[in-house]
Amino acid sequence: MANQQSTLIDSISRERMIDTMERRVASVALTFGLAVGALILTGCATTEARISNNPEIYQRLSPRDQALVSQGQIRPGMSMDAVWLAWGTPDQKIPGERHGRPTETWMYVRYDTPYPSYGAPYYYGPFDWSYIPPKFPYLSKGVTFSSGRVVFFQHLPPPPP
Repeated sequence: MANQQSTLIDSISRERMIDTMERRVASVALTFGLAVGALILTGCATTEARISNNPEIYQRLSPRDQALVSQGQIRPGMSMDAVWLAWGTPDQKIPGERHGRPTETWMYVRYDTPYPSYGAPYYYGPFDWSYIPPKFPYLSKGVTFSSGRVVFFQHLPPPPP
């Protein structure tokens, strides 16, 4: 009788441990899913979304700049607001100086897979393999402002494979 009771207690304990582990896994998965969803929704805002969320900024632009911004393009002489609408929030802002005047350079980073996988797993270290390709950051474009206007901008090619 004691042996049956011990087996029953072990069985109940095992079920509780499994339930606890399943809840922890579900909680971590839910948290991860919400975080990824939030990043996707906020980090990947499009030009159209920025324009529709900030119509007053867009309406202040000249018709020429409105057309460029709508296509995600910029030009020399364009305002900081117009560049923000076209390209979004920069990953880094760097203060500087040009001809004795203060400048600000906005840098945009892109994340890309530099080479195809051909279906093989990626090796990250001992016991760490993945079929999800790694994403590497690289500087994709930059724009420099002086007195709040574009004085220079450049698109940079991705690094070679």
